Amino acid sequence: MQLHIDGQAVRVKEGTSLAAALQMAGGVARISVTGQPRAPFCGMGICQECRVQVDGRRLLACQTPCREGMRVETLR
Repeated sequence: MQLHIDGQAVRVKEGTSLAAALQMAGGVARISVTGQPRAPFCGMGICQECRVQVDGRRLLACQTPCREGMRVETLR
């Protein structure tokens, strides 16, 4: 299946989490207020480091399965 992360097409297998897809596309989910790149950390939704915009909604990448055609924007 294919999704788009910041306009870049990324192919993943069915069942892949969005956090894993982010890792395949460079690993960065957002940029902190101090300018540091942030990536998924805890993998269970506690740390909030994997916040991304998915089809206009803010979601946690570690808790979101990939869907065909998703449009993901990292928070920069």
